[in-house]
Amino acid sequence: MASSRRALQSVLGFNRVIWTGRRSFGAVPQGSAYSSSQTLINSEYEHSAHNYHPIPIVFSQAKGSCIWDPEGNRYLTFLQLTLLLTLSSRAFYNDRFPVFAEYLTSMFDYDMVLPMNTGAEAVETALKLSRKWGYYCLMLWLLPWSHTLAVISMSCDNEATRGFWPLVPGHLKVDFGDANGDRIAGFLLNPFKERLGYVIIPPDGYLKSVRDLCTKYNILMIDDEIQSGLARSGRMLACDWEEVKPRCSGRFFVILGKALGGGVIPVSAVLADKDIMLCIPPGEHGSTFGGNPLASAVSIASLDVIRDERLAERSAQMGEELRNQLNKIQQKYPNYIKEVRGRGLFNAVELNSKNLSPVSAYDICLKLKERGVLAKPTHDTIIRLTPPLSISLEELEEGSKAISDVLEHDLPKMQKEKPENISSTASNICVTVVDETCTDSSNGNL
Repeated sequence: MASSRRALQSVLGFNRVIWTGRRSFGAVPQGSAYSSSQTLINSEYEHSAHNYHPIPIVFSQAKGSCIWDPEGNRYLTFLQLTLLLTLSSRAFYNDRFPVFAEYLTSMFDYDMVLPMNTGAEAVETALKLSRKWGYYCLMLWLLPWSHTLAVISMSCDNEATRGFWPLVPGHLKVDFGDANGDRIAGFLLNPFKERLGYVIIPPDGYLKSVRDLCTKYNILMIDDEIQSGLARSGRMLACDWEEVKPRCSGRFFVILGKALGGGVIPVSAVLADKDIMLCIPPGEHGSTFGGNPLASAVSIASLDVIRDERLAERSAQMGEELRNQLNKIQQKYPNYIKEVRGRGLFNAVELNSKNLSPVSAYDICLKLKERGVLAKPTHDTIIRLTPPLSISLEELEEGSKAISDVLEHDLPKMQKEKPENISSTASNICVTVVDETCTDSSNGNL
């Protein structure tokens, strides 16, 4: 898509120029609404969390040991920041982040944003916010988060926790609807169960039921949209499938990542209202590069592309077409394909392990690679299909045909050639002993 390329090339273009002479990260043009230092400082104060108390200088350009603000005032820096200007610390202001903060909060109708770098970092930030605001964090039983130790400690998926005991304490895990008591602060969930490749769509009405329960008991509903958000699901946010309105009642905040950086740089963000964000004063939470000017500029370009090219609508349309093609393949090979599921361009094909044996999803994906198509195998029987939002109809048909051809031509040969006792994936057995009271970590007992 031409405008997608132009938007990101404009960001990368200035990045190439940065390293010759005076450095700039796309400073706001004079005469614009953001051309003065005070306007930028006021905008950042209004639209972002107050976890920093920066010195009131706005970085706009730099050369050698000197920094210039939007008004052209020169400052000599003893902080080694000019060489890192595009990734400068939030100890000072820059002229890109306030623009990004106002844009993002306006787009999703929130008061404030807290910028981070990675999805796991943003989830940890959400946990700190909810704990500061309340007490325990209630974690949904079916969600297999899989990054940092604190994050996997919330998971009830053995594959996420196996081999990493002892886990971080302080999380309450319950089946949906079993929560009671007055010390539950937050309910963290993915709108789709996409972690570790499952791609399971919740029953109709589930997200609204969660929202109603959180509203009733004044619980934070924490919506992890790192993978499913920003048009991937066929909606701007996956929770929009049930029209779970964040601002209509109760407390709600959203975690964004991945697509926010446009495939150029890691960017993540937590969106919430002031009564939640202002629970953390300056100095209690930080991220050296969170909200840096390069990431902010890239994120603005990425959001422009998603909005201007109507990628959420495109994802819904192309995803429906992809599932139609996959369902036809399932009808042709019902013994091999157990289920096709997904929303937008977030999809999975679950294979029938009994009829597939000894071949795994990994083997199928290797054959797809030979036919020029890349897909992700998970859990031996699941093939995850998340093509770019810019994919064409012809390319969807090409990928679907490759899947059909593998099942028709390659799978029978592989079943004959591969011994029953050979596995293409790593063993799932791992016993970790952390002390004399610890048992097999796969069952979660201590």
